[in-house]
Amino acid sequence: MKKVAIISGITGQDGAYLAQLLSRNDYVVVGLTRSSHNFSKKNFVYLGISENILIEECDLLDFSSIIKILLKYKPDEFYNLAAQSSVGISFEQPIGTLNYNTQSVLNILESVRLLQLDTKIYQASSSEMFGQVNNLPVNENTPFHPLSPYAISKASGYWIGVNYRESYKVFCVNGILFNHESYLRSPNFFVKKVIRTGLEIRKGIKNELRVGNIDVKRDFGYAPDYVRAMWLSLQQGKADDYLICSGNSVYLRDIINYTLDYLNIPLNRLVEDPTLFRPTDMADMFGDNQKAKAVLGWEYNRSFFDVLTLLIEEEDKNFK
Repeated sequence: MKKVAIISGITGQDGAYLAQLLSRNDYVVVGLTRSSHNFSKKNFVYLGISENILIEECDLLDFSSIIKILLKYKPDEFYNLAAQSSVGISFEQPIGTLNYNTQSVLNILESVRLLQLDTKIYQASSSEMFGQVNNLPVNENTPFHPLSPYAISKASGYWIGVNYRESYKVFCVNGILFNHESYLRSPNFFVKKVIRTGLEIRKGIKNELRVGNIDVKRDFGYAPDYVRAMWLSLQQGKADDYLICSGNSVYLRDIINYTLDYLNIPLNRLVEDPTLFRPTDMADMFGDNQKAKAVLGWEYNRSFFDVLTLLIEEEDKNFK
């Protein structure tokens, strides 16, 4: 019997790379979408996995919709990657962000509990939950001090998962992923925006790269490697929480400088716009990935500038 995995948020970069990984491991992969009318298969087409995925309509805010899907497939694994995932947008839409990112997690966990399924659940948590910290690197025991509505919503989802694990013995893993990039990243995220705009400047489509605060540091990694950690976390006999990160941080300014230099674009095309600054921001953030390496057997040793080279070349090759 093939294992069955459900992935919410399957159209995003993580969902697509995870679907590819699970397909290679002979899973039946079921992807959830709120509406098939607005559903995009472009990431699946790019990875060559369109024929390997079953698509079902399911609104994670509709309890009965989740129950129906769980009864139909009785999945071995459920990867909850669906979320309003933009920090910037969360400041503009705090109520919608908090409602969706918490209620969806609660509905999934409660459905699995009521149906008494053995489904293992992966909840996509975020390094943004840590926010203001006193000591770096952060680890699984570092207290949260979220600095955005998005971070607050993810911290809430995290604690809901812990509560269901401890109170009801639901197998729920929180994967606390730090920034991770790929060609499939949405264009509103920083690294993708920098690379894409750099290519547009080089081709004469745009004149400048306009950014907010770039004198902050972040821990960046490569998405295809990070989804493997997600999968490994659900292959364990015991549910737990794991930091998935590179263990190093880099300045956003250095990422821009590297990209513009790689594309032979002068630095005077960079415009720092104070109106794009966030209301609150972390000066530096990086994590300790030793637990994931020791317990999951996960390996990650990439320099982000090596990853950046891969991303620039892939973006350039596919630029339209």
